[in-house]
This record gives sequence, C-alpha cells and structure tokens, in this order.
Amino acid sequence: MVKRQLPRWSELRPLLRVKPPQLDPTARRLSAAHSIADLRAIARRRTPRAVFDYTDGAAEAEISLRRARQAFRDVEFRPSVLRDVSEVDTTTVVLGKPSALPFSFAPTGFTRMMHHEGETAVARVAARAGIPYALSTMGTTSIEDLAAVAPGSRRWFQLYLWRDREASEALVRRAHDARYEALMLTVDTPVGGARLRDARNGLTIPPELTLRTILDAAMHPAWWFNLLTTEPLSFASFRHWPGTAHDLINAMFDPSLNDTDLVWLRELWRGPLLVKGIQNVDDARRVVELGADGVVLSNHGGRQLDRAPTMLELLPRVREAIGDRAEIMLDSGITSGADVVAAIALGADSCLVGRAYLYGLMAGGERGVQRALDILRAEVVRTLQLLGVHAISDLDTTHAALRRHCVHTDPPTA
Repeated sequence: MVKRQLPRWSELRPLLRVKPPQLDPTARRLSAAHSIADLRAIARRRTPRAVFDYTDGAAEAEISLRRARQAFRDVEFRPSVLRDVSEVDTTTVVLGKPSALPFSFAPTGFTRMMHHEGETAVARVAARAGIPYALSTMGTTSIEDLAAVAPGSRRWFQLYLWRDREASEALVRRAHDARYEALMLTVDTPVGGARLRDARNGLTIPPELTLRTILDAAMHPAWWFNLLTTEPLSFASFRHWPGTAHDLINAMFDPSLNDTDLVWLRELWRGPLLVKGIQNVDDARRVVELGADGVVLSNHGGRQLDRAPTMLELLPRVREAIGDRAEIMLDSGITSGADVVAAIALGADSCLVGRAYLYGLMAGGERGVQRALDILRAEVVRTLQLLGVHAISDLDTTHAALRRHCVHTDPPTA
C-alpha cells in the first residue's frame, strides 16, 4: 500500500509559478501570439470583416495564394548534424548594403485602414530591425512624412505607373528628393484582379458608413473609434478616391505599360531599380537587359491573376537564366521564417513579406508589427540552427528542395 501525505507549502512552492497578470490589453494579446497564424487570428477578431478580408484575401477562387503557400509546405529541408550552431548569422546584402535579416517589408496599399498607425509603425519597426521597407504608391502616408518619421531607415518607393505620366514622374522625383534608396516598379497590374471578398463586402476606400458597417462597428468599436478620431485616410500620391480599390486601379493605372516605359524610368531614376511582378523566365531576363538591378518574383500575393505561376517553383529557373546579373527577391505565400530560409536556399537573394506584418499591425499597431518581426526572426534563426547552417550566405540547394521534385538516392533496405 502506498503511503500518502499532504504536501507542505515549502515543498510545493518551487514547483509552482504564478504568472503575474498583464494589465496592458495589447501586450496581453500579443504575448499569446507565437506564430504569424496566431497574429492572423487576433487580427481577424480585432478588425472589421471587410478590412480583414482586404488584407487576407486574393483574386477569384484564391487558387494562386493557396498554391503559393502549398509550395512552401512542400519544401523538404535537408539538415546536417554535429555542426556548431551556437551562433548563426542572419545578415545578408540587399542592393549592395547590409540587411540584418534576409527579408524586407513589402509595399502594401491602404495601410492606415488596417490600423491607424499605418506605415509609420511599419517603418519604425523596419528601421530598428535594420531591414528595408517599401512605401506603396497606394500607401496612406506621404513620401515626405514617412521619411520624417524614419530618417535613418532604408526606404524604397514602390511605383505604379499611371496613365498620367507627368504625375508618375512627379512621384519619382519626390522619392528622390526625400532620399529614398530604391525604386520598385510593379508591372503585374494592367487591370485590377477580381478580388471577390472585397466585392461581396462592398469595400470602399475609406469604408462607407452603411447599415452593415454600423453593425460591424458595434463588434469592433476600437477600430472605428481610431478611424474616426485620427487624421482622415489620405494617400501617398493623391488625396481621395470615392470608390473601390478595383475601380481605382482600372481608372488610374496604365494598361499600356511596356518596355519603353521601363527604359524611360531607368533613365529617370539613377538609383537601384527593382521590377516587381515577374512571373516567367523570359520577362526576368528581359527586364534585366533593360536595366533592372533586381527582379521581384511575385504574383501579387495571389491578388491579381488566379492560377498564376508559383514563385518558389519558378525561382530556380530564373536564377539559372539571369545568374548574378541582378538580385532576385521573392514574395507571395511567405508565412514564416522557415519559408524565408527555404526561398534563400532555392536561389533567392532575399524575400519580401507583406501579409505577415499586416496581421501584426491589425493585432496591435507598431507593437504588433514588432511581434511579427520577432516571430519571423526567431524562426529564421531556429531553422538555420536545426539545418546545421552557420549563416544565411551558406544556404544553397543542398539544404532544401521541393518535395514533389525530390529524387531520393538512398539504397533500398532489405
């Protein structure tokens, strides 16, 4: 028979630890987020449905987005053991300058709609982390204001060429005068993609007060309070648009964009020039020949052409085609630091992340963006350590492969 006794408090005390209460609600929310998926779940609860869906959604049946994420799931890592990975180096070189991490914050439109702190919150986090951040033409903070709040940061400006070339040229000159480091031309938006979530939600920029949005406001009072009591939404390049994002793209963006425009832009902008939205090998080769310093393999996060190519699968062929003549960046489908490591191993020089930090922004403003970055950085470090790799610069195709493309050469067992 087992002899039992009541434990003394002196015996229990070393085994029990009472977690002190967290009185700050934002800190409490963010402390519960251990992945980008956790931040996404918080963001969904914190923002109106139309705003969350604008960030989270993609075009038509959202096949491109699912395929992009599935490609990262199909990666098979190939670790080495008995390596000293007590310290790993996450730095890399992006456009000729050091970056503390192998990813940048991608340009995103209407960012202050997600959270009233908007682009300034993102820029501050990027500056502290030592990584670049690209302000979108469709951003809700001006070129000059962003430069003022993050003067020491690596700022890029993402450009959509408008039908009005003089207005586009003015934006480029403003970015130059505000000391933006690089210009990123997006080329995959001759027309707007069919983003059905936005259409079904009746999303306008800024959101209109209808019976539906008023009911939604009752569920998300903090978001609406911040929207209505802070500076009205305005844009980096124009003051107001009275309709939907889809209508705006079709009204202002130029579907006649072609090689001649890229040559014109190369002559106008003397700094590093990136071309974003490359989705095949021939286009990658051609824009490099026309003067691009880097290509961004991107299907716009699945938000333009549904059933578009999957960038991770395209990446090795583009690397083979252009070699080291230009940098290769990759976005679309990245939801973790492990995804970033996989892309670098398969041939990218660096990556761009967008939705990941927007989920953090919606979850908790600047602190939420910081939490997203901390999660991604920890995942990059941990993945390198578990791979047995000392530095980002050591990654290559011996460390990762797309599983459906793997050829296993292990001898058969008896």
